[in-house]
Amino acid sequence: MRRLAVTMLALAATTGAAMADPIEGTWRMPSGNDARIASCGDGFCLTYVNGPNKGKTFGKMTPSGGGAYQGTVTDYTKGGKEYSGKGKLTGDTLSVSGCVLGGLICRSQSLTRL
Repeated sequence: MRRLAVTMLALAATTGAAMADPIEGTWRMPSGNDARIASCGDGFCLTYVNGPNKGKTFGKMTPSGGGAYQGTVTDYTKGGKEYSGKGKLTGDTLSVSGCVLGGLICRSQSLTRL
């Protein structure tokens, strides 16, 4: 019985690691710079791969179902101001928005999977 429990635990651990979320990967931004989205904490961090903000995290998102994500985005062109954010994955395109006033005013951009 103990052997079965150990085997099941090992299988669960390797299965979870092998199943990456579809949002994870490297993405091209409209600016021509690239971003990496990787698991961090209970969600995903968006980090610049190159360009003037290389290495800076500019978003944190958690899945909300149906290819949608919620969290925060940081705009370094506005002095690092943080906004409520959302994302929507459709195929190889990720639309990311930063919003103010409870989502009444949003600024969006689309990222393309590399």
